[in-house]
Amino acid sequence: MRIEEFDFNLPSSLIAQYPSPKRGDSRLMVIDRHSGEIQHRTFQDLADFLRPRDLVVMNNTRVLPARLIGKKETGGKCEILLIPSWNGPPGEWEALIKDAKKIRPGTRIQFGNGFSGDILEVKGGKAKIRFTPGGEVMDLLQKFGHIPLPPYIRRPDEPQDRERYQTILAEKDGSIAAPTAGLHFTHSLLQSIQARGVNIARITLHVGIGTFAPVRVKEIQDHTMETEWVEIPETVAQSIEETKQTGGRVIAVGTTTTRALESVADSQGGVKPGQHLARLFIYPGYCFRIIDALVTNFHLPKSTLIMLVSALVGKDFLMKAYKEAIAKKYRFYSYGDAMLIL
Repeated sequence: MRIEEFDFNLPSSLIAQYPSPKRGDSRLMVIDRHSGEIQHRTFQDLADFLRPRDLVVMNNTRVLPARLIGKKETGGKCEILLIPSWNGPPGEWEALIKDAKKIRPGTRIQFGNGFSGDILEVKGGKAKIRFTPGGEVMDLLQKFGHIPLPPYIRRPDEPQDRERYQTILAEKDGSIAAPTAGLHFTHSLLQSIQARGVNIARITLHVGIGTFAPVRVKEIQDHTMETEWVEIPETVAQSIEETKQTGGRVIAVGTTTTRALESVADSQGGVKPGQHLARLFIYPGYCFRIIDALVTNFHLPKSTLIMLVSALVGKDFLMKAYKEAIAKKYRFYSYGDAMLIL
């Protein structure tokens, strides 16, 4: 399939620059992929579409304040986005770096109060960096780092983003972008869902550049996903098995949860517990083995995320739904509205 098949025109006014004034006060488009019906509801209505014995699976990753702004010893500004590494040397980080052509190995960048980094290697738009001091980088990120808002949010990060660009279940540090479908959930909504006999499960996929890296090939099957770290608790694997045995549905919250579960699916329709490195690319033609329904946001044209959703819904139906969302002025992307696919 050609990448142009996943393109659409979106007015810039529909790209959400801020979250809704109150968490959970977003719209919800509900689409039934069998009947073709499209409904327009609010996110607080989500529980109305769930049934006893369903299992809602959420990603509990936490976004790192991984965007660092510093100065080179020559005085020039330097901005980097750290990429957590799960198999690199201790103390070394990968980073996406702005104006990489102006950075050479050996460059030292000062981030404040003795917190600095030495560039070890530059290749393309990526760099390897070692921080000084090296032992408490996570603590230093909390002090000096910025929340890495996506580039289509055309404003600097603000104090409220530290809370609103995290889900209410965020507990495991490691992502450089939020699992945005989870941003709509509130504690009261989760309680309402559980009161209906629906179970809630938590897995972890640390969102890296694999989730949002642009597709730069003409034929989408030629795209290669970057590796992302996944952890599936044994209890979640058991819950998925029980859900399927009792006729319930596995409802994934977000494309990251979907990729995590489908990446570790076994031939019997279960998932393998434990820690994994996932690089599954889901696009039309993929046969889903775990999930039955999906809560997701509205995604960028030509992105791997819209390709994943197209694999579940069908490309033509999804584009019809997107056209209707644009006509009804839904808010798009990370801080935008949501879709429930049944």
